[in-house]
Order: sequence, then structure tokens, then C-alpha cells
Amino acid sequence: MSSSHFTFSIYFLTFALFLQTIFGGSPLFHFCSSSENFTTNDPYESNLKKLLGNLYYQTPLLGFGLGSVGSYPYQTNGLALCRGDVATTDCKTCVNEASNEIHKLCPYNKGAIIWYDNCLVKYLNKDFFGQIDNQNKFYMWNLRNVSDPTTFNEKTRKLLSLLAKEASVTPKLYAVGELELGESKKLYGLAQCTRDLSNNDCFKCLDGIIGELPRCCNGKEGGRVVGGSCNIRYEIYPFVNS
Repeated sequence: MSSSHFTFSIYFLTFALFLQTIFGGSPLFHFCSSSENFTTNDPYESNLKKLLGNLYYQTPLLGFGLGSVGSYPYQTNGLALCRGDVATTDCKTCVNEASNEIHKLCPYNKGAIIWYDNCLVKYLNKDFFGQIDNQNKFYMWNLRNVSDPTTFNEKTRKLLSLLAKEASVTPKLYAVGELELGESKKLYGLAQCTRDLSNNDCFKCLDGIIGELPRCCNGKEGGRVVGGSCNIRYEIYPFVNS
């Protein structure tokens, strides 16, 4: 969601990359819109329930879904995205869990976003499709430091920049890859955008968050910058399904 849609931005810092289960475990993070709320039995509530139900059935087939329900002033817009390597059944499980959890966490907010390891779900009472969400993001990193941070950081940026270019021209706006580190070690990376973005905006989004890596992950063995429109991740171990 764009910065005009949410009135705050919080950078959540955590190192628990390894604590996520195959289904994403607990949510990685979430934001509730602080701008507008609805009340019980409000038409917006029924539209939101229908939207989340639509995303639950629509998303698993292709790994992405979006839609709108209702009309102004009760219209709600939303999307769901599963990580590019996630199986259909796991995608469905994640979207269902995310939809249920965001309802508990943000019960009367007209806008919200929630991230799991395997998916994200977000909705808003304004049309945000096709807009880069620069407002909502958080960082994660591994506590362990590498022995040569300068070289490692250069290789990390090189890999993720290549993946950003690749992801931005693929239909799924998703790419994974690896890079030799020497001594039988490899660096693994991922780049992904929500598929409401254009190819150019996908690259712009990914390139932007790659530039934020020094804020969180300088010399760290693993890290992520996770946003509402795109995300990147790197590790020194494989973390996607083959």
C-alpha cells in the first residue's frame, strides 16, 4: 500500500529467520490501518469477508489473487501472494491462516497487511493496485556475522541485483538463484513482487529495497527486506523448495 494509505511506518527488527515452520508458523509481522475503521454489521464488514473468501479460492491456483468487492463507500480491495516455490496446498493453507489472523489482529480496520513465510495478504478501502508500497516494510537478519563483510556484501548485492532483473521480466515476478562463495559454500537468494505491479515497477521496487540492506544486514549471514509490494532474501543455505 502506498504511503498515503497508511499513516505510520514501523521497521520491525528480528533475527528469528530460522524459527519459521513450513507453513509460515506465526505471522512474520503485520500492520493495521490507523486511518479508518468500520463497525459491526457495517456493509464494509460483509464485503471484506467476501473478498477474503474470494482470495482464499483464487490465490492457490496461480499463487496470486486480487479483487474488489462492493462499491463506494463500502468497497474493499485486496490481494494475496504466495512465495513462488510454495505448493498449491501450502499456499491455500497460508492464505487461510493469514485471513483468519488478520481479522483477529485488525478486527475493525479498513486496511491491513500481514506477512507469513509463505504468503502475504493485504486489503484496503482505497484502490492500491499497481502502486509500489513504500510505506509498509520490515527487516529480518541472522545474528551471525561473516568473516569478510565487504566481499560478502558485494556478492550479496550482485546476486540480488541479478535476481531483481530476472524477476521483473518473468510472468510470476519471482526469481531465485545462487552464487559461489568459495570453499564449497554458496549464497542463495530470492526476489519477488506482487503481480499487480508492472515489470518496470517491480524492478524499481526490488532495486529500492536492495539499497536498504545496509540498514539491517551489513555482514550478516542471512537477511530479508520485506515490503508490501516486493521482498528480497538471502541466506548461506537453501531455503526454497526445489
